[in-house]
Amino acid sequence: MKNILAIVFFSALIGCSSNSQNERTSNESSIRAVLDKQVVAWNDANINEFMKGYWKSDSILFIGSKITSGWDSTLVRYKRSYPDKAAMGKLRFEILRMDFTSSEACLVTGRYFLTREKDNPSGIFTLLFMRKNGQWVIVYDHTS
Repeated sequence: MKNILAIVFFSALIGCSSNSQNERTSNESSIRAVLDKQVVAWNDANINEFMKGYWKSDSILFIGSKITSGWDSTLVRYKRSYPDKAAMGKLRFEILRMDFTSSEACLVTGRYFLTREKDNPSGIFTLLFMRKNGQWVIVYDHTS
């Protein structure tokens, strides 16, 4: 009887671990898909489409050379900083870490690389993704 209980216990434990790993893999894929869509939008010089990766809320926070609060203000900031395709260049991300703080939140650390005719800026970012209405979106962006 003890052997049967042990088998049931370990089977349940393995099943929970497997479900947890499957959920993490699915969430990672969803977050990477958001970032991939942002890269495509950026490289098409489509800031409005790029912004779909952010939570459309006054609560989002973008920290770069200054602090910007809110989705609308972040959109204006991007459009002012990157007025045309030449200024936007070609974007590439390198994801360094994805740390889930819960099943609804993930801290993403990575590098960005812009390739432009006159220069090639790059830097590091930390993004806080949260699941809002079933979708992973950026609620906090610190890019330097």
